[in-house]
Amino acid sequence: MAQPAVPSASPARPAPLPLRVPVREILPWAVLAAVLGVVLIYFVGAEQGATSLFGGTWVHEFTHDGRHLLGFPCH
Repeated sequence: MAQPAVPSASPARPAPLPLRVPVREILPWAVLAAVLGVVLIYFVGAEQGATSLFGGTWVHEFTHDGRHLLGFPCH
């Protein structure tokens, strides 16, 4: 029984190109992430009292455990 021929050397693979992403493509997403982060920190850390945007305590109660986890005092 004849065995299939095995190539003696594997074909050379081209070297991978370095990943280059233009700053113009990243900048809008970075700004969006920063704005969302600031809004999140505001609601977790400061949404109560004199700077409150919403009446009542529902935002405080919703973010209560997050406040303690991040070290914000709330009571």
